[in-house]
Amino acid sequence: MTRGHYTAFEDTHLVAAVRTPFTDLNGVLGAISPTDLGIWVAKAVLDMSGTPPASVDSVIAGSVAQASFDAYLLPRHIGLYAGVPQEVPALHTQRVCGTGFELLKQAAEQIALGQANCVLCVGTESMTRNPIAAYTHRGGFKLGAQVAFKDFLWEALMDPAPNVSMIQTADTLAQRYAITREQVDAYAERSFSRAVEAQAQGILSTDIIAVENETFSLPGYSDRRIRLPRKITRVDQDTHIRPSPRKVLNQLPPVYDGGVQTAGNSAAVVDGAAAALVMAGTHAARSSLARLCATIVVGVAPEIMGIGPAPAIRLLLERSGLTLDDIDRFEINEAQGAQVLAVARELDLDPTKLNVHGGAIAIGHPLAATGLRLAMSLARQIKRDGLRYGIAAACIGGGQGMAILLEHSAE
Repeated sequence: MTRGHYTAFEDTHLVAAVRTPFTDLNGVLGAISPTDLGIWVAKAVLDMSGTPPASVDSVIAGSVAQASFDAYLLPRHIGLYAGVPQEVPALHTQRVCGTGFELLKQAAEQIALGQANCVLCVGTESMTRNPIAAYTHRGGFKLGAQVAFKDFLWEALMDPAPNVSMIQTADTLAQRYAITREQVDAYAERSFSRAVEAQAQGILSTDIIAVENETFSLPGYSDRRIRLPRKITRVDQDTHIRPSPRKVLNQLPPVYDGGVQTAGNSAAVVDGAAAALVMAGTHAARSSLARLCATIVVGVAPEIMGIGPAPAIRLLLERSGLTLDDIDRFEINEAQGAQVLAVARELDLDPTKLNVHGGAIAIGHPLAATGLRLAMSLARQIKRDGLRYGIAAACIGGGQGMAILLEHSAE
């Protein structure tokens, strides 16, 4: 592949990043607006980095599904209620599962253009609040006509161009790469076990800010609130992570007859939010997590959208003058088990470098927040372990792949 949007950045840093716990569908965060989850992590990332809200020059936020009636205003409300000055503009961006990476890309581009020195990025998603929606009844209900209310969360998994679902794209990759159900379940077991270990060792908690009941006040404007379910006052851990031995995973039926993907070896459906600060080098603290070196976006066939990370990573390396051997860690979103295995086989990735603390099969995939989770996990890994380069990547529904290159400097 030779075509794609590649951008390299000079002295641009991921200064700080944090996320909420990711909690299961209809779980403890299920009733909370993604705007309010976004405000929570925005305030947290500013506080933890010691960055005054007045220092923020731009707010970029993403949320894939419209999970509240005020969804149009999500980035603006996040900025305002986080204390960012009124005159600072806010932008909503969306690249489906690549949204979190897109936030970082656009932040770095704004810095490169001289529009900002400090950008607040927020990805926030309530999968639980995906609506039961109808798009064809504005003119009323005709006699005998079918009532067309559908589950947005389920229907959005279907790509009407090739007429296949996201799960079916992974099953197709399994056929093309001769990936068996046993291999996919084995990979899922590994994802769960690595996440269980990382959670027990406190590794995942370095990314997490606990969510508590809170009222967000803005002088002259209505209050916004986070209200947890009755008798729950604090949520501080991912809830989907659990021991999941292969013998249990093997018992789950495939989503489609003859396929390899099940509810146990596909990304968990969760709610959550993440935030990051991107700064120009002259404004970044010496304790920044990593340098944001480059980003890439490519297109692939919609019916095999899951392979997207492979050509994206290849082109990212080629344009950056690096090889696979130069990369110390990879974080690739686990949309489906077969999809990640296909990417790993296509690139011949070293499994000891891939998703070392588990992935979305165990932790979950709240669409717009996932790219930021991958980036912060990767940045902390290479900094903690004294490594240099890491790549985070994701496949994107509709047929795209996106990847980012991070570097840790020992200076």
